[in-house]
Amino acid sequence: MVLWTLAALSAIAMASALALLQVDRSDRIMARVETMGINLGGMSTTQAARVLQQQWDEQSIETVAGDSATSHTPTELGILLDAETMARAAHTLGRSPEHIATIVRRGPPISVPAVWAVDPARSEAFLRGMASQFDRAVVEAGLRWQDGTVEATPSESGRAMDVTGAVSWLAQHATELLVERRWTLPVESLSPPIRDAGAAAAEANRLLANTVTVRIYDPLTDESWTWAIAPDEWAPWLNLGLTAGEPPGLRWQIDDDGVRSGLQELEAALGSDRRLDTAEAAGAVTEAMNSGSWTTQLRVYHRDRQYTVQEGDTLASIAFDHGIPYPWIQQANPGAGDNLQLEQLLTIPSPDVLLPLPVHEGKRITISLSSQMMWAYEDDDLRWLWQVSTGMPSSPTSPGVFQIQTHELDAYAAEWDLSMPHFMGIYEPGPGADVMNGFHGFPSRGGTQLLWTNSLGRPVTYGCILISSENATALYDWAEEGIVVEIHP
Repeated sequence: MVLWTLAALSAIAMASALALLQVDRSDRIMARVETMGINLGGMSTTQAARVLQQQWDEQSIETVAGDSATSHTPTELGILLDAETMARAAHTLGRSPEHIATIVRRGPPISVPAVWAVDPARSEAFLRGMASQFDRAVVEAGLRWQDGTVEATPSESGRAMDVTGAVSWLAQHATELLVERRWTLPVESLSPPIRDAGAAAAEANRLLANTVTVRIYDPLTDESWTWAIAPDEWAPWLNLGLTAGEPPGLRWQIDDDGVRSGLQELEAALGSDRRLDTAEAAGAVTEAMNSGSWTTQLRVYHRDRQYTVQEGDTLASIAFDHGIPYPWIQQANPGAGDNLQLEQLLTIPSPDVLLPLPVHEGKRITISLSSQMMWAYEDDDLRWLWQVSTGMPSSPTSPGVFQIQTHELDAYAAEWDLSMPHFMGIYEPGPGADVMNGFHGFPSRGGTQLLWTNSLGRPVTYGCILISSENATALYDWAEEGIVVEIHP
C-alpha cells in the first residue's frame, strides 16, 4: 500500500491543473471566476460581456428633482460599463497560475473588478432632456383685457435644473451613487420679478373711465368740430405694460397704428380732401391723457388736388383760381409752363405748404383784393376795418390762405430800393425764394422819399399789402406769427 503525502498530492493536482491549462485553449472562462456577484465560469467572453451588460442595465438609480422622482439605469445617466474589457480580463485571470493554485486549494473565487466610466456628454444630454420636462418658466404678473376692463393676471414661480452642476457632481461622486442608488438633482427655484399687478390694473381702469374730447380745426376754412371718443373706442389704441418696482406701476403708450385706424371714421367725416396727421394725433392724445385734461386739439391738413386743364387756362389763372402762387404749382409739375395742353392733368399742391407754422387761433385777418379792404378779427369780434393797397396788375398779390411768418421793423427790398416799416411776411412768391410778400406801412426810397401815401384803396404795390404806417405799427404789435391771413379775389 502506497501512502501519498499531502505535498505529493498537491504536486500531482498542480501538475494536472497545469496539464489541463495547456490543453484548454478555448474562449471559455475558467471556473471560479466572478464579477459583480456573477459566476462567469464556463461562459465565452461574448456571452459573459452580454450577461454583464444585462446585469448593469437591470440596476436602477432613483433620481429626485423637486417633488418628482423617477428611476433610470446607470447607462441612461451616462455611467457606462465596459463589459467586453471585463470579460476579457476574466478570461485571462482564469488561466493565471495564481488562479490554478486557487482551484487546487479550493480557495475563494477570483473576482474581476468592474470597469466603468462617466461619459459627461451623454450625462448632459440625458439631463437636459429631463430638464426640458422638469423646468418651468417664471410667469410674471401681467395685465389683460377682459370684457372691456383690465384684469391682473397672477404670477407663477419657476424652477430650473442645474444641469452643468449635476454633471460636475456626477463626475466626482459616481462611485457612491452606484452604492446609494439615489441621486437628488440640484434644482433652483425662480421667483418672478413682478408678483402682483393688481395696483396697475386698478390704475388702468381709472384711465379707461375717461372720455377723450378732440377738437379738430381747419385753418383754411376756420371751421372746427368737436368729437367725444368714448373709452371703448380709444381703448384699442392703448398698449399696456408694467414698470419695475414693488408694486409695479402702469406703463402705457398710444399706438400710432391704432390711432390711424380709430381716426379713419373721423377723417371720413371731413371729406376726401382733408386728413389728420396720425403721429401728431397720437402725440396730442397721449399728452392730453398724461396731463389729465383729456381734451386735445388737432389740425386738419389737406391733400394735393388734381386739376384738368381747360380751354383758355394759363398757369397764372389756375394759380389764381386755386389760391396757390404759380411757382408752387410749377414745382409740383416739372416742365409745366404757359404752353399747357388741353386736358393736361396738373397736381395742385396742398395749401398747407403755405401754412408752415403752428396755427395761432383766436385772431384772423381777411383781405379782399376786389374791394381793397382788410378785416382783423379777435375771438370772432371785428377789431379793425382798414383800407389797403395790394399788388398792381403786373405784380399782383396772390389770393390764398397764408400766415404771419416774420416780423421786421424795417425790411429792405433791394430790387425796388424800398424800405418797408413794420414788415410782416406772409408768403414766399415761390418755393425757396429769398423774399416774402407781406404787410407794411408806407415805404420810402432813398431814405427820404415816402411813397404811396395817397394810394390806399387801389393796387399799387409789387405784391405786398400796404396799410398806413400808423395801422402797420398796431398790426405789427398785435399779429403773432402763426395767425392766418385769408386773401380773397
